[in-house]
Amino acid sequence: MTPKLRAEKSAAAMWAEDHASKWAGMEIIHMDEGIAVLELTVAQQHCNGHGICHGGVTFMLADSAFAFACNSRNQSTVAQHNMISFTAPGQLGDRLTASASEVSLTGRSGIYDVTVTNQTGQKIAEFRGFSRAIKGQLFDE
Repeated sequence: MTPKLRAEKSAAAMWAEDHASKWAGMEIIHMDEGIAVLELTVAQQHCNGHGICHGGVTFMLADSAFAFACNSRNQSTVAQHNMISFTAPGQLGDRLTASASEVSLTGRSGIYDVTVTNQTGQKIAEFRGFSRAIKGQLFDE
């Protein structure tokens, strides 16, 4: 199996059980080994009391992209810790894209960077996720 096919099959297996990302309105746009791109259109229910995209929604999008990237090798992997820096607000109607890429994978520990941008390419947030592989796989190989 090619790395890209393994990543796509891993994503399909995770997506089938990922009710939170689907509930939020996310879509998987691209998958490859150590890479994931997810998108979300900011709707009214995603906005906070300031009328901008809630930071938790932006974090959730970045975290989901991180999760798909770090599980792309069909090795069950979870977050150890994550951090985010917001650089601009997402606006109602914006199409947010979270692009996750692997920075390092050593043993059971990984580091992933996720950039969230809007439809014009404006950077909304930078996220760094630290992962830890656990027992199990997403599908039988």
